Amino acid sequence: MAKKSVGDLSEADLKGKKVLVRCDLNVPLDGKTITDDTRIRASVPTVKYLVEKGAKVLLSSHLGRPKSGPEDKFSLGPVAPRLSELLGKDVVMAPDCIGDGVKDAPAPPVKLAAARLRPPPHAV
Repeated sequence: MAKKSVGDLSEADLKGKKVLVRCDLNVPLDGKTITDDTRIRASVPTVKYLVEKGAKVLLSSHLGRPKSGPEDKFSLGPVAPRLSELLGKDVVMAPDCIGDGVKDAPAPPVKLAAARLRPPPHAV
């Protein structure tokens, strides 16, 4: 089977589907202020394409390397508003990266979930 890219997927392939996209949104921050949004801007064309073709998009990313669970300084909170601004669509932060809180959360066109907020299974 030939390798495909996102641009090879048609509206028929994507309309009404949920699409998980792993993005590199690990941007530098000064406190809660993004100092360089290059990585966020790089993800915009892919996310826009998927949304325009009717997909519900869940973006998965991380910020920093928390040691043993959520740390406020590693929150993707500052990324969601900037991504919303660039996409011209609401980007909602999921309350977690797994579980019913994510599954039952409202389904906007774009939802952002933070990975690396839980210790690895072997550390539990």
